[in-house]
Amino acid sequence: MKTRYLFTIILFALALPAAAEFRTIQRAYEVELSNLRLPQAEGGTIAFKPCSNCPYQTTRVTVSTRWVLNGQSMSLAKFREGIAGIEVQDRESVTVLHHLEDDRVTRVAITIR
Repeated sequence: MKTRYLFTIILFALALPAAAEFRTIQRAYEVELSNLRLPQAEGGTIAFKPCSNCPYQTTRVTVSTRWVLNGQSMSLAKFREGIAGIEVQDRESVTVLHHLEDDRVTRVAITIR
């Protein structure tokens, strides 16, 4: 019994350094639609304020950036059309997913209520 207990403790001790190596690769921001500036082209830059008092943060987007409106992926042009009709932009939140290592936005999503 002592052998099993000792073996279990050794396994946990060996696994501890592996758990300490986790890194944050992507960060998600929930941004008010009024604090979001969409790119003009698929390979441009997007600007957003992580908080209402923060300065704008500008990050690249690529052709592989996913634009999601109400759960449906679409092109940037259709995404822009879809949010153009929103009158009160302070009430809508957009999720911006930023890949930290590549320093680019990988996904922009909004669900219109």
